[in-house]
Amino acid sequence: MSDPVEKAWDADIQLPEPRKNKPVTFSRRVEASLFLGLLSMLGRMPIEKASGMMGKTMRVIGPMVRTMQGRAEANLRLIYPDMTAAERHAILRDTWENLGRTFAEYAHITELADRVQIENLDGLRPYFEDGQQAIFIAGHFANWEALGVALRNLGIQFGSVYRAPNNALVDEHVIDLRAQSMTRLQIPKGKRGGRELLKALKDGYSLTMLVDQKLNDGIEVPLLGHPAMTPPAAARLAIKQNIPLVPLQITRQPGARFICTVHDPILPEGKSTLEISHALNDVLGSFILARPEQWLWFHRRWPAELTPA
Repeated sequence: MSDPVEKAWDADIQLPEPRKNKPVTFSRRVEASLFLGLLSMLGRMPIEKASGMMGKTMRVIGPMVRTMQGRAEANLRLIYPDMTAAERHAILRDTWENLGRTFAEYAHITELADRVQIENLDGLRPYFEDGQQAIFIAGHFANWEALGVALRNLGIQFGSVYRAPNNALVDEHVIDLRAQSMTRLQIPKGKRGGRELLKALKDGYSLTMLVDQKLNDGIEVPLLGHPAMTPPAAARLAIKQNIPLVPLQITRQPGARFICTVHDPILPEGKSTLEISHALNDVLGSFILARPEQWLWFHRRWPAELTPA
């Protein structure tokens, strides 16, 4: 008689509902059908082929999306004022390629665990060997979803904080993908998930949070020398629960392979929310400078008056 299959730690956790504040219009149904159809096609290819094909496609198509391209160029001009236009365009072609690869890799998300090499594994041992809690901090670098897959593969029990796509049908599918590969404990950003963050920590789980995007009602903290409205939730939770923030740096290697570097924890004891947020932005800034072509430059991270198109 075969041994019974061990029940997953999150098997009984209910998945979040897809967002309800955006109506499912006809155009959104068409958008979702195209999204799901493309993922289905990519899923029938080997991961390297799918990733490479979408990467090459987005290198060509991406720069034609003028709103996003213009915003990214403005951000680069702010951070690298001496960079030539040709150098900016080269970085952004690589950025678009990375975004295309990341999309294709959603179709193979369960395969990513074996494609992530962890540097400084000892930095994670307290969390997968001893069951200690942490808030794992990262940003939109390389394939940011690979981080959660790698943590799950190590046996770390965590909740993932995410921003829901505007399309509820796409949101539902992405929730299912993350549940298969990372965690069923998924907490949407904003008011909808505020209480759930604290509950997850009180229940003994760790959290993963991407903290590199603008939050209009956040706090002003410098990022790469310029003021940036920064989400304070990670710092506040760490202080309230007295648990460390552990920065994780994900970098893409050739193709669909990654290195996750575990950095020294930021300990909250004796620090203010502002001090911790400064430390987090300093770490994220170093990640950006190390591999600028792998960061998502397309969102408005700094005030509009600093980055005129």
